[in-house]
Amino acid sequence: MKDAGKYVWTAIIVALLAHFAFIHAVPRVMMWVAIDRVSSEGARYNAWTFADRVTPLSRTIVRPSPDFAYSACAYDLSDGPVAITATPWDAYWSLSLYADNSDNFFVVDDREARAGAEVTLVRRGATPPDDAARVIESPTTRGIALIRRLAPDLESYNAASQVARDDVCASFGALPA
Repeated sequence: MKDAGKYVWTAIIVALLAHFAFIHAVPRVMMWVAIDRVSSEGARYNAWTFADRVTPLSRTIVRPSPDFAYSACAYDLSDGPVAITATPWDAYWSLSLYADNSDNFFVVDDREARAGAEVTLVRRGATPPDDAARVIESPTTRGIALIRRLAPDLESYNAASQVARDDVCASFGALPA
């Protein structure tokens, strides 16, 4: 009987450790895959990628809305701050920032920033550049910035693709003076 209790407690402890490891690892693995996809297999950080129009066959993320035009930027703060600009859009739009564990740590939309958004993303605790726009501290070195623009038809999607050309996601030092 004593031995059976020892095995039960061992099984409970192993199950709890596996549970916590799973909860900790899954969001990070999912974001690493998403960051890799957004950055074109790791070749492009700190640059916007404008996604093709969403159809049932074009989904690269879970359940994207076909009513939105998406732009994504896999950011990397290893070499310093990243400047992010979302060009204004006549309809609903939002800029969301995600850490590498999938935590959404910042959102701004057309209600708060009708004229678009300009932020400087820095590592938590880092000193921002003197001429930085609204400073946002990232809890992780890498993550994803995502702009959503309401574009429910082909005409508005095409217009959103034109507007997205003026968006910025670039290392602060790489910006033109």
